[in-house]
Amino acid sequence: MEWNHTSVAVFVLLGLSDEKELQLILFPIFLGIYLVTLLWNLGLIFLIRMDFCLHTTMYFFLCFLSFIDVCYSSSISPRMLSDFLKNEKMISFIACATQYFVAAWMALAESCLLATMAYDQYVAIGNPLQYSASMVPDLCGKMVAGAYVSGFLSSLSQTISCFQLYYCGPNVIQHFFCDLPQVISLSCSNPFIAQMTLLVVAIVVGLGSLLVILLAYGFIAISILKISSGKGRAKAFNTCASHLAAVALYYGTTLSVYLCPKSTQFMTQDKVLSMFYVIIIPILNPLIYCLRNKEIKEALKRLIKRAGFQNGFSF
Repeated sequence: MEWNHTSVAVFVLLGLSDEKELQLILFPIFLGIYLVTLLWNLGLIFLIRMDFCLHTTMYFFLCFLSFIDVCYSSSISPRMLSDFLKNEKMISFIACATQYFVAAWMALAESCLLATMAYDQYVAIGNPLQYSASMVPDLCGKMVAGAYVSGFLSSLSQTISCFQLYYCGPNVIQHFFCDLPQVISLSCSNPFIAQMTLLVVAIVVGLGSLLVILLAYGFIAISILKISSGKGRAKAFNTCASHLAAVALYYGTTLSVYLCPKSTQFMTQDKVLSMFYVIIIPILNPLIYCLRNKEIKEALKRLIKRAGFQNGFSF
């Protein structure tokens, strides 16, 4: 892939704000958010790996979701944090392409993984007696691999189609990271193929995953309504409530960003919504899945107890 034919060597990111005082205030806030994101997601992965009671299908998928959130946040947050301390927020052509590729890979893989988790919830609630036989480890591994490979290939096609365009200036990106729609708008050549690639990927992977999720929850709703006892229906709903909340947050913000009209007055709103799904959601996902989860709390207690005994303390 040859990108040296373009006359633009660097792009300039406008960032969240051009006010120096505000940037100095935002820096420690977003640094704290990023560090907590790493701590919570990596901590959740460690806990799931260490506790045998959490070696189930749901936590298997959750482990990979946390890994995606770590990579997703790390593809954008460190660069954004360093830009808060710079007067000129420049990013090289290659670095811009790399940032978008990794961010899009993780975002698209998360869409596929959320669809996979929705199917897992459907099997658990709709066919509980066949669950162990259906969701075998080999199948779960292939589903996760499929999510990652789908995200990789989709992101690669988008990145190649966008960054092989000719860029002769201007080079100012109206965003705090290299998002494809803003980059394409700077091209001096015909962006039709890049725009169609973006659209096809969004429909096939993004909306396709959402359709799978909606169908799965449609069948889940039917299965829940068939349960005679109110207590049983409540228990079944609580089983999928965390995943449903994660899906609502993720798709609610991403659809708001990419379906709203693009104009200067919507630029601030676009940045705020993008900040939410790029930075805030990765820190919220561990909370959503763990806050009311008794198994996670019990596993954490067991881990602390084991660590205490190893260090000669008693609980």
